[in-house]
Amino acid sequence: MTITKNQNGTHLDLALEGRLDTTTAPQLEAELKQSVNGVTELALDFSKLEYLSSAGLRVLLSAQKVMNRQGSMVIKNVNETIMEIFEVTGFSDILTVE
Repeated sequence: MTITKNQNGTHLDLALEGRLDTTTAPQLEAELKQSVNGVTELALDFSKLEYLSSAGLRVLLSAQKVMNRQGSMVIKNVNETIMEIFEVTGFSDILTVE
């Protein structure tokens, strides 16, 4: 998985490309831990994300909890497959998906 990071003041954009699964979830988790200090707006771009596993969902939930305390988090450009995962798991009620 490739993570493209773009930070502008307190706004952080992360674009994910590839698969967010057991192998790559720790990579995203490490990036978020390193980057979200002082961030009030976190945007995740899923336009090039092909797959999302339960390990990826766990990292997203963790990120959402952190951002609930210090600002907001939004997930953008979600494809049908990943949106279906969000709906089946109930994550569509927890996360802000645009």
